[in-house]
Amino acid sequence: MARHRALQMFGRSGNPAFKSKAFAERSSDFSTSEVMTLSGTVNKTGLYLLLCFITAAWTWNQFYSSGDPSSVMGYLIFGTVGGLIAALVTIFKPTAAPISAPIYALLEGFAIGGISAMFESMYPGIVIQAVGLTFFTLASLLMAYKSGIIKPTENFRLMIFAATSGIMLLYLVSFVMSFFGSGIGFIHSNGPMGIIFSLVVVAIAALNLVLDFDFIEQASEQGAPKYLEAYGAFSLLVTLIWLYLEILRLLSKLYSRN
Repeated sequence: MARHRALQMFGRSGNPAFKSKAFAERSSDFSTSEVMTLSGTVNKTGLYLLLCFITAAWTWNQFYSSGDPSSVMGYLIFGTVGGLIAALVTIFKPTAAPISAPIYALLEGFAIGGISAMFESMYPGIVIQAVGLTFFTLASLLMAYKSGIIKPTENFRLMIFAATSGIMLLYLVSFVMSFFGSGIGFIHSNGPMGIIFSLVVVAIAALNLVLDFDFIEQASEQGAPKYLEAYGAFSLLVTLIWLYLEILRLLSKLYSRN
């Protein structure tokens, strides 16, 4: 019964990564004797962050060794496309998360390292600020969640899910428009509208962390299957990467105004 409640809780989560039909179709997996633990998820999150950092550092060093952005474009494209494929595999087949999630972390590191190095070459010091703000936000929201200041109610989940979906749709439309020489100007603008937009996106990305915390804690308490440790860590990593990139974008807009 407890594991059945864990499945129901999963289905109510507002995080888009937790909407996979695979969970509804694999409720029998909740009969496994191995269960998810909070410590196991935390350890996997740390491992995935380390894997991501290793490949990011590799790409970063390649950029600064050559001083040529084209030297890391192959890594960037490989990491972006490969990471997307690994993420889709993880989302639609969560039982594969113990394998696909660390692969995602490694691949995304290649992309993040290249992107970070390019921003750093334009705005020295921006990367350490973005990393610091990302982990400061993570720690602050974790404290707010544990203290009960922020409670992931049903309305909260629906609001964050709707806002996140809207942002992703806006980015998709802008991406498609770019093929026709157009786009949605304020997304990339360093004007007041562009900065306000980035602030809103950073806030929505940060609040998605609360959904990750809630899922991981509730699933652990309800005795969810062991593979959800990897899936929970994967979801948290996805949110952290998104938050980092949005903070990097926001800081670059502020830097470019000086």
